[in-house]
Amino acid sequence: MPAADSTDGGPDGIPAERAGAPRGAAVSAKGTGGPAAGTPEGRPPTPVVVSLMLGMALVALDSTIVATAVPQIVGDLGGFSVFSWLFSGYLLAVTVTLPVYGKLSDTFGRKPVLLFGIALFLLGSLLCASAWNMAALIAFRVVQGLGGGALQGTVQTLAADLYPLRERPRIQARMSSVWAASAVAGPALGGLLASYAHWRWIFLINLPLAALALWMVARHLTEPVRSPGRRGPVDWAGALAVFCCGGLLLFALVQGGVAWPWLSAPSLGLLGASAVLAAVVVRVERRAEEPILPGWVWRRRTIAAVNLAMGALGLLMVAPMVFMPTYAQSVLGLGPVGAGLVMSVMTLSWPVTAALSQHVYRRIGFRNTAAVGIALAALVLFSFTLLPFPARPWQPALIMLLLGAALGLFQLPLIVGVQSTVGWAERGTTTASVLFCRQVGQSVGAALLAAVANATIAARLADAPVPGLPHHLDDVAEALEHPGLLPPAAADHLRGAVAAAVEHIFLGATAAAVAALLVLLLVAPRRFPVLPELRDD
Repeated sequence: MPAADSTDGGPDGIPAERAGAPRGAAVSAKGTGGPAAGTPEGRPPTPVVVSLMLGMALVALDSTIVATAVPQIVGDLGGFSVFSWLFSGYLLAVTVTLPVYGKLSDTFGRKPVLLFGIALFLLGSLLCASAWNMAALIAFRVVQGLGGGALQGTVQTLAADLYPLRERPRIQARMSSVWAASAVAGPALGGLLASYAHWRWIFLINLPLAALALWMVARHLTEPVRSPGRRGPVDWAGALAVFCCGGLLLFALVQGGVAWPWLSAPSLGLLGASAVLAAVVVRVERRAEEPILPGWVWRRRTIAAVNLAMGALGLLMVAPMVFMPTYAQSVLGLGPVGAGLVMSVMTLSWPVTAALSQHVYRRIGFRNTAAVGIALAALVLFSFTLLPFPARPWQPALIMLLLGAALGLFQLPLIVGVQSTVGWAERGTTTASVLFCRQVGQSVGAALLAAVANATIAARLADAPVPGLPHHLDDVAEALEHPGLLPPAAADHLRGAVAAAVEHIFLGATAAAVAALLVLLLVAPRRFPVLPELRDD
């Protein structure tokens, strides 16, 4: 992979004064198999940008809007013991299909993969709205996830295809703002639909949005024509092996410690089978002419380092996204709305620093900018452990605001940077590998940090100096929901146990941030080898 010329003024081959082509310049996806001609000139048409944002909104709204309607869904369909699979099934489908769609988009182009993803998501939404029991709803959520995997990866790849390097932070910041708006609007919209209409409307509302996105992409998105000679056979065996291996591993991580103990036969059996399938994936991919998970994703230092760093990001994000609402309600005594606001302030600062990060990495480089961001994130995460007990609500809210600012400075330079080191024919696979690692990190983090939380609470309950506390972890949730049923001293001790557990969670998240920082400093190259872009000045 060619390194950038050091005479162009920027630390990553990016000119310090202008890191990309002027608005009217033609940009070529030059390098590893990308088309040298026919690349869209300047900024893409507004309908294309709107269609990408609509596609991202479908994915971003999904989990938050469904979460608020769970009580109504369970009340109507039953299945309380398995309702968590409404989220786990969707997450499994998205995660394991990301590498598959990434390779398919490099083989057949972004547009057909995106159209297929939107259509499948639309079909899944329609099926979910017609579900007759919880099992059917979970199965249809998996169908939604199969479409969501295509949406999530392909939209991010198209953002890099359609914009020259200088403009990419702007579109990526818009994508971040979609996630931020969805985090705030999703719970409110889901609650309104579940309370005043019917929970089925949380899926039906996707239909006009998906149909509009489908029409706009089909009508307005134009890709350059590629030579048929560069298209190799599709590695369907590899796709199936990756799907089975990833699905089995994530199933083991999701169910471990919940449906059965970690050291039980089911957990050990699933993890062992995942290891065997991983070996099968390696063997199949080594023999494939066009592998779904090509070895160069891990042989290139830049991509490997970004993958590892983004995996650490997925792990540390479990702390604010999963455990902060519990802390806000159980320890601070806030209601669901207040707890959601404490967490959601992170999504307000994230897009702002993401949009401003270009002014930093154009001067000090992608790696150094991301290193500064994750170092600040480590300090912010650690500061949570210094909060008094009980804290005032504004204190964790301030921490979430600062955390969002730090992570915006960390994530966007890595995504823009790694996409800039590959040509068109490798960009879908590269982007998918980054998102895949982040999703796997989130799944691993949820399992590990939940185990830490359970161990901390169990130890505090076993050593409790006051009577009246629940004796089993399964009873803790009910005790937290109705603290008035406990003696005052027992309720205070239980809140202290939850606070200690969340502190340990944030310590684990701090360790993940430090690990990401070490990866950037020790594995990532000082300068990302940005491919030269042709500029028509």
